[in-house]
Amino acid sequence: MKQPTTHNFQKIVLEDIPLIDVRAPIEFEDGAFPSAINLPLMNNEERHLVGIRYKEQGNAEAVKLGHKLVSGNVKQERLAAWIEQLERHPNSMLYCFRGGMRSQISQQWITEETGKIVQRLEGGYKAFRNYLLDQLDPSHLTSTPIILGGRTGTGKTILLQLFKNAVNLEAIANHRGSSFGRFTTPQPTPINFENRLAWAFIKHTAAKHPYMILEDEGRNIGDRYFPTPLVKYFQEADLVILERSMEARVQITFDEYVTVAQSDYQTTYGDERGNDEWLIYMNNCLDRIRKRLGDQRHQQIKHLLCSAHKSDDLEQHKEWIKQLLHDYYDPMYDYQIENKKSSIIFKGNDTEVLEYLRSLS
Repeated sequence: MKQPTTHNFQKIVLEDIPLIDVRAPIEFEDGAFPSAINLPLMNNEERHLVGIRYKEQGNAEAVKLGHKLVSGNVKQERLAAWIEQLERHPNSMLYCFRGGMRSQISQQWITEETGKIVQRLEGGYKAFRNYLLDQLDPSHLTSTPIILGGRTGTGKTILLQLFKNAVNLEAIANHRGSSFGRFTTPQPTPINFENRLAWAFIKHTAAKHPYMILEDEGRNIGDRYFPTPLVKYFQEADLVILERSMEARVQITFDEYVTVAQSDYQTTYGDERGNDEWLIYMNNCLDRIRKRLGDQRHQQIKHLLCSAHKSDDLEQHKEWIKQLLHDYYDPMYDYQIENKKSSIIFKGNDTEVLEYLRSLS
């Protein structure tokens, strides 16, 4: 019986259809899809051995070895994992690298064991990945981009979360988008970052929003870079500037980079070690911007940071935050915004910007 395939990748994205990735873990870790789970046909070592056999003796012998390695209890364990996933998510689909032998074997074994018919992706990972990369071309974006800018600490990300037609680039990159923006969990791989970005754009386009609101991020967020055509496209977009007082900016930065960040580190490492790890990270970040700060200001801010960390009064952290905003981030912002003046279509406080952006929707 011919097993069913699908190349309706848009439907997979829009419906977040669960995917079973039967490639080896090493392949999955390099890049996969947002709705995928790795339940491999062969583990890394088995795949490696089959690859060697293929090079030395050809495809037929490699297939024989593969069946030998994945047989008996090993086969039953792999089958049980697929069946369990299908019981939780009956609409799950299978894929391997090119939609070839590994996904076909998995598909066949599932049908033989359960009688269930499971679709596999036509062309596999490679075809779906190419589809997603194509969606990152600005020609596929039907919404008019609006870039939300403003000084560090104005709460741009907070405001974005109020809009259904916003794309949260920092959430996709798992990074706060600043020199101090890393989370305790790693950023997605470059491939996964692109896949997630395309996933978000496809959903946004399908929703037929007239505007797409994005935060002003530049070429990268942390260690993840946007494709060059997208960078150029967003650089030409209209710019809305969010303005807040220094006091408000200090409070927002304190909430995010001290209160929330320390809690993140405490959850990961435990309370005492978490606080120490947070301080180490913050000091390392300050060291990386030492040249731009200058030695004197660098030492001043580090001293304020360490003094606040030793104190029982968390409010003391606001002293170094204020100096960092004033001496590092604001001059950098002033320089960058000078080249974007012609793109600015609106400026205002949070209430004014909120009302303006809602009027566009």
